[in-house]
Amino acid sequence: MNKYQIASDNFDMDSIEFLPNDFEFIGNKPEEHIDSNFASQDYWKDVFIRFKKNKGAVIGFILLVFITIMAIIGPMVSGYTFDQQKIEFQDFAPRVPGLEKIGIFDGSETMRSPGGGASRVINKYKTTEGAADVYYWFGTDNLGRDIWTRTWMGTRISLIIAVSAVLIDMAIGMSYGLIAGYFGGWVDNIMQRVLEVVNSIPTLVIVTLLMLVFKPGLFTIILALMVSGWVGMSRIARAQMLKLKEQEFVLASRTFGAGSWHIIFSEVLPNIIGQIITNTMFSIPNAIFTEAFLSFVGLGIPAPQASLGSLISSGYNSFTTHPYQILPPLIVLALLMLCCNMVADGLRDALDPKMAQM
Repeated sequence: MNKYQIASDNFDMDSIEFLPNDFEFIGNKPEEHIDSNFASQDYWKDVFIRFKKNKGAVIGFILLVFITIMAIIGPMVSGYTFDQQKIEFQDFAPRVPGLEKIGIFDGSETMRSPGGGASRVINKYKTTEGAADVYYWFGTDNLGRDIWTRTWMGTRISLIIAVSAVLIDMAIGMSYGLIAGYFGGWVDNIMQRVLEVVNSIPTLVIVTLLMLVFKPGLFTIILALMVSGWVGMSRIARAQMLKLKEQEFVLASRTFGAGSWHIIFSEVLPNIIGQIITNTMFSIPNAIFTEAFLSFVGLGIPAPQASLGSLISSGYNSFTTHPYQILPPLIVLALLMLCCNMVADGLRDALDPKMAQM
């Protein structure tokens, strides 16, 4: 096949005449010749691929989604409300339909006499009038309230408190740290002194003072977590700003006349969003634990509302006689904190380009 004509036998390059079909792809589609191994792809798609390879993070994310779904629909599936009391059904052991036939979760519990006396197995469902067809999947507390409903309602409240406080802290701390790091000088010095003063006040003292000023409730807990929770986010944002504000893309924006606020929130912020997301995920379990601790010591959600901390506190009082009352909120709290930390670890590895698997 003649693709070019040679004017002489010495292959003089000046004498070679190239035809249009000399540079056609061998194949039907030019896309077939693109090197897919080195083809550019979207940053967030690359993050998703790296995150998906982390099996622990994926399992933690699935469990976290499951717990969140149960916090939404769990209180509605049992037929009881979180504050419904039935004194005649107090301290009932867990009973699940279908499992009672094989001797598991059939409502039986072992009661031990004080002082190490003989133990005996009782089933209040059989000895209490009107309880033959009653089922409490997690049992009841000392006021006859359904622990299943209260556990998932408490999970919902704990998640609302933690996520709300963390998102507000992220907005405050991120803005505070970026502004302090960008302007520097006396502005940074003043803002850092304010930050040190806020950080020096214990959270328990802040909560106690807020309880005296405001009515105890959901808003007070969120406000207490918000007052000092933004300090860590501020320090991370300030450190990233100090590292990036002298980079070429910032100098180029300043050269083209971009204002300070545009550079802070439109140029620098998108480049540190990975660190912000990672720190936010690490802050959620800390906020959940803080709320649980405050509720455990009696500074949390007032009765009859419940959070995981208040449920653990009430179950702790009857742990020696009815240990099943403390187990559901304790297990949910442990899973929440574990899953959040696993997801945060996976996001940190996925969002950090240095952790990318080549």
